[in-house]
Amino acid sequence: MRIQIDHTTVYRYTEPPRRLLQLLRLTPSSFVGQSVLEWRVDVDCDAHLREARDGYGNVTHMLYVERPTEQLSVSVTGQVLTESHAGIVRGLAGDLPPEVFLRPTELTAAGPNLGEFASELEQSRRSTLDRLHEINTCLYSRLRFDTQATEAETTAEEAFSAGGGVCQDFAHIFVSLARCLRIPARYISGHFHRREGAQAQAAAHAWTEAWVENLGWVAFDPTHGLAQDENYVRVACGLDYREASPISGARLGGGEERLAVEVLVNGQPELQVQN
Repeated sequence: MRIQIDHTTVYRYTEPPRRLLQLLRLTPSSFVGQSVLEWRVDVDCDAHLREARDGYGNVTHMLYVERPTEQLSVSVTGQVLTESHAGIVRGLAGDLPPEVFLRPTELTAAGPNLGEFASELEQSRRSTLDRLHEINTCLYSRLRFDTQATEAETTAEEAFSAGGGVCQDFAHIFVSLARCLRIPARYISGHFHRREGAQAQAAAHAWTEAWVENLGWVAFDPTHGLAQDENYVRVACGLDYREASPISGARLGGGEERLAVEVLVNGQPELQVQN
């Protein structure tokens, strides 16, 4: 699949901030099954961009704006070639040992309700891979997608107790349950080409990866009840949303902030050449 992505984030301020510092995790990497053909990051004001890789191997850009500005627009555009590998993710640059992703965080720590559900899952004698598929299917069928049910700082336990949320919450809940079962799991941010053809999306997408011995990292999307295939573009990973969010940062001054995000994802199947 050849996937074209146009992702724009616009910040507007009631008073021009004197200084802005933003960490961008907007650039995908190439690995087995994902090849970045072209990619560009644009900013609409006088700014400095410094590219690096963080501890998880994510491509990052540190954005510095040293002058007052009423608006900051960050846009990325590019094309990525993808192919399905049955959800198995291989060939990542600078990957960490799986055990790193057993550590709970404030957003993924299990409370009583998630702990009880994890105990039920633990009774099963299924293989690790089958348990992960079971979690994926259960969350897809049990939770409702509801943009009003949660906020950015809602925890996995809170979202699970509320019975729904957005893709960020589905991913946090999956990660929490996997770690309860002592399966390393991590949060993934990126883009999803919708099969029904809807190109315009309100935000980037989130899913998960879990470690399976003898297979490696396997990607699951509990929001859609799917394993990763050629419709996904992987951008960043972390222990939770805070460590893989597309943009995070700080500002000095600026009054109130208004945020608008626009994402366009357009996919075209690659033609197979037969000899």
